[in-house]
Amino acid sequence: MALDTGTTAWLLTATAMVMLMTPGVGFFYGGLVRRKNFISMVALSFIAFALVSIQWVILGYSLSFGQDLGGFIGNLDFLGLNNVGLEAGDAGYPPILFMAFQLMFAAIAMAIVTSGFAERVKLSAFVLFALLWTTLVYDPLAHWAWGGGWAGAFGSLDFAGGTVVHISSGFAALAVALIIGKRAGFGQYTMEPHNIPMTLLGAALLWFGWFGFNAGSALAANSIAANAFVVTNISAAAGALAWLAASWVRGRPSSLGMVSGAIAGLVAITPAAGYVNTMGSIAIGAIAGLICYGAMLYRINKGLDESLDAWAVHGMGGLWGAIATGIFAVAAIGGYSGLIEGNVQQFLANATGAFAALIYAFVVTFIIAWVLNKTIGMRVSEEEEYVGLDISQHGERV
Repeated sequence: MALDTGTTAWLLTATAMVMLMTPGVGFFYGGLVRRKNFISMVALSFIAFALVSIQWVILGYSLSFGQDLGGFIGNLDFLGLNNVGLEAGDAGYPPILFMAFQLMFAAIAMAIVTSGFAERVKLSAFVLFALLWTTLVYDPLAHWAWGGGWAGAFGSLDFAGGTVVHISSGFAALAVALIIGKRAGFGQYTMEPHNIPMTLLGAALLWFGWFGFNAGSALAANSIAANAFVVTNISAAAGALAWLAASWVRGRPSSLGMVSGAIAGLVAITPAAGYVNTMGSIAIGAIAGLICYGAMLYRINKGLDESLDAWAVHGMGGLWGAIATGIFAVAAIGGYSGLIEGNVQQFLANATGAFAALIYAFVVTFIIAWVLNKTIGMRVSEEEEYVGLDISQHGERV
């Protein structure tokens, strides 16, 4: 098939848009930590991007999209991008472009996990963790859903990464936080965000990049991409308003709550964007805002120091979104019917895929973090934590 220049141009654009989301995560998280850890928090996202970029081209892409081995993992046919060509295949775009697009998903997933490390991780331990996590957690999950693995074969739908990116990273952040322990002084004195405008900027970058994330996952410049673009925005708006309203009932309508709700809506629509209509996206986003807000309150009530809320927003939002895909999918959009159209099997398939991803990501991440913590140690010394990671890990200050 000849090169489809329209589709290729769109995928190049979408790939660049998704890349922008990784520093967006850094800014979003960076504004939420204390000033002495701002550089460290942003740097972790950039370091995650660099590490995953190398891991992906050497090994990760092959494990994710190589020929299936037992429904669990890909083989090594694409090791070092061997056999990943420049010529347009049947899809009309170069395979190396698809590789690059998928690289961006792997990178942002690792960046989201940094929530669990906030203000207390040793940089050396993070580097090793990032390489192990991407290889042992992200790559298998990507293969399950998109690379010919068991979840896709079972019928579980994940249009753009609800299970692969968001459930995996959200529940991984929770596992890491449980292993690495609370920050010194957590619960004894206030640890307020130092720069909410920076977090709002990060949210803006994420909202923008998400159009490439979801609409780009159509892998064509077509009507499915257009639908994904629209429902992505609508779900984000519904999530923002739902969280805003819920927080307003309990007190003041914070800007931070509003953008957290928008991210929750974006997360929840991710697996569904190619399968649901506009009305379905409003329901998915609004319910996501309420679920994720409730999860945050639960986390606070239990004293869990996963305080940037990757678990509450990405983990729980991704879980709801995966299940919601099996409820709200309409045949007229992507060819699949959900529970509302009477397809119980699709609902069960999506719920199965979601909970399998949840269990796998949490358990394997917990094991990786536990082993690293017992061997090289995951967190900085008490003195380094007191000084702040900007100075103790990077020798820099804002």
